[in-house]
Amino acid sequence: MTIRTNGSGHDQHRVVFTPSGLSGRVAAGTTVLEAARQLGVDLDSVCGGRGICGRCQVVPSIGSFPKWGVIVQPDHVTDPDAIEAGYRGRRPLVEGHRLGCALRIVGDLVVDVPPASQIHKQVVRKEIGLEGVTIDPVVVARYVELQPGETAPNVLDGLRRALARTWGVAGFEPTTEVLRTLYAAVAAEDGRVTVALRDQRLVAVWPGYVDRIAGVAIDVGSTTIAGHLCDLASGEVLASAGLMNPQLRFGEDLMSRVSYVMLHPDGAGALTAVVREALDGLVGELLDAADLPRSQLLEVVVVGNPIMHHLVLGIDPTPLGQAPFALATSDRVEARATDVGIDAPAGRLYVAPCVAGHVGADTAAAILAEGPHRSSAVQLLVDVGTNAEIVLGNDRALFAASSPTGPAFEGAQISCGQRATAGAIERVRIDRSTLEPRVKVIGCERWSDEVDFPRAVAATGVTGVCGSGIVEVIGELFLAGVIDAQGVIRPELAARTDRVVPDGRTASYVLHRPTDGGPELRITQADVRAIQLAKAALRAGVDLLRERAALDRIDDVRLAGAFGTHLDPLYALVLGLVPDVPLAAVRSVGNAAGSGAVRALLSGTQRAEVEAVVRGITKIETATEPRFQELFVAALAFPHRDAASPHLAEVVPLPERAEHGAVGAPARRRRTGHRARPRPS
Repeated sequence: MTIRTNGSGHDQHRVVFTPSGLSGRVAAGTTVLEAARQLGVDLDSVCGGRGICGRCQVVPSIGSFPKWGVIVQPDHVTDPDAIEAGYRGRRPLVEGHRLGCALRIVGDLVVDVPPASQIHKQVVRKEIGLEGVTIDPVVVARYVELQPGETAPNVLDGLRRALARTWGVAGFEPTTEVLRTLYAAVAAEDGRVTVALRDQRLVAVWPGYVDRIAGVAIDVGSTTIAGHLCDLASGEVLASAGLMNPQLRFGEDLMSRVSYVMLHPDGAGALTAVVREALDGLVGELLDAADLPRSQLLEVVVVGNPIMHHLVLGIDPTPLGQAPFALATSDRVEARATDVGIDAPAGRLYVAPCVAGHVGADTAAAILAEGPHRSSAVQLLVDVGTNAEIVLGNDRALFAASSPTGPAFEGAQISCGQRATAGAIERVRIDRSTLEPRVKVIGCERWSDEVDFPRAVAATGVTGVCGSGIVEVIGELFLAGVIDAQGVIRPELAARTDRVVPDGRTASYVLHRPTDGGPELRITQADVRAIQLAKAALRAGVDLLRERAALDRIDDVRLAGAFGTHLDPLYALVLGLVPDVPLAAVRSVGNAAGSGAVRALLSGTQRAEVEAVVRGITKIETATEPRFQELFVAALAFPHRDAASPHLAEVVPLPERAEHGAVGAPARRRRTGHRARPRPS
């Protein structure tokens, strides 16, 4: 190929890369990709400069650049050649972009490397909380072409020579699995192969050009299992899916599953077998959705609470069922994906570290996602499930604990409770004057007081109340004065409304009366008690951490997990689930554990970060803390027996507050003096 120059007669030209600012002089005719490698510029490529992958797209800049003392003319780069004209890769060639492997430098040049073309690119993906993550892959794909006769005296040495020649890679060793398939892969496409390298190990080899290697991040919850399949080079989320944890048939909550293991000799094996089968099925579903073979799945990251962590790994969970709640290990665990039943021949398993006996790898991942350790603001991070994992602190110190909230917040132990499926009441408002309710159900956009509600809800019906609905109805009943601060449904209100009905020695509230004559949905005194006990356990854990951390303020409250995602922050304050803070300081953050797992999947730096953070956390075991019981009793009242609620009173009128007394005991009432504006529904 003949390379023209810009007429200066110079054999070298200055090239400046933006946004990095790296610059240097390169020989005339050097490709932009070659120049980037020489100067240490972050420019992606899988195919090694053969115009196949399209990852090295750059934008040459024409004009005067006084900052660098460079003037760039249009003829300082070569015109598109046959490689660019014939490019048909998976990544379209964006208008104005050039392939760095085909674009040659024939004069001084300023060239921009777009974010999508950077290897260590930042990922901004708000729906799964990946803001600010920089791709730092633990495994990379490299395409090479072996020269004729290069496989002698053996195929592996030939591949080593090709990788050294094309990529400057040396000193790697193959896995046994690679050795079994190496010859066939090299022979299939006349020496053209794509390989995957991880930590100086050759972990996979495919015939021809493969432009996508993938990993999956999985959050194994006690109720649901969620997974995200990602392109390990770009960070693109290729597919997401979830399913119910099949262990539910062995017990609703974690302790019931531990009890099952204790009572059945093969219990641990049964629980491990069903969750591993579910993981493999979920992985298959994700790969099918992205049209990828299992051979291209190279990384699997798993997070979960300690009991799920142990059961996935095949470790006996029974020590976690009693003090001192000893983990088999709190360190990260690395193994083959096949070791936990996931059919991914080249897949490597990474299980994030646990924090403590009841605070698991899912909490560690949530910390990684929400970053309390990266800010001076005091953050309270709460993941509410059958156990509530609580993290409190900032960049100076972090404290963590778990509180046994039970399954009430998920609709269990509630007389009309159910999981969050179509037909479940998820929103509730109660008129302060008439005490009449209006509700909204999952799968229907209408409120129950709208004219066409019966028609709109006909497909699903009104079948029960889910977790967010339970919290809202209890909060609304308190704000409407139907239940007092001690959690007692006031039976005397039966004279005022037919919504309050006698129920043995207590009273119930009729939340929904079906028009077809079906059974009513009632909130009973026992339902209120179940929520009180759950919320008091959570709040006592928070208050215990505040005492141990000696913190007099909380700047930022984040509610994580499936329940936290749908919980209205107002009602979290009304019930006293969290301490009184400005309403704007409370927000839902979705599946923070899943987001943290994806971060660990895409970045070795993020893995090192979470491992370092976990080692520095102060762990508080609520089950063995005498002070926890005192705080629990104080937290039974709505919003709280002792703590004032000035921030809450600014956004919603609070009912008269009873004098301190035992929960359920009669008490005189006095006005708080709050003057607040009503919150629109």
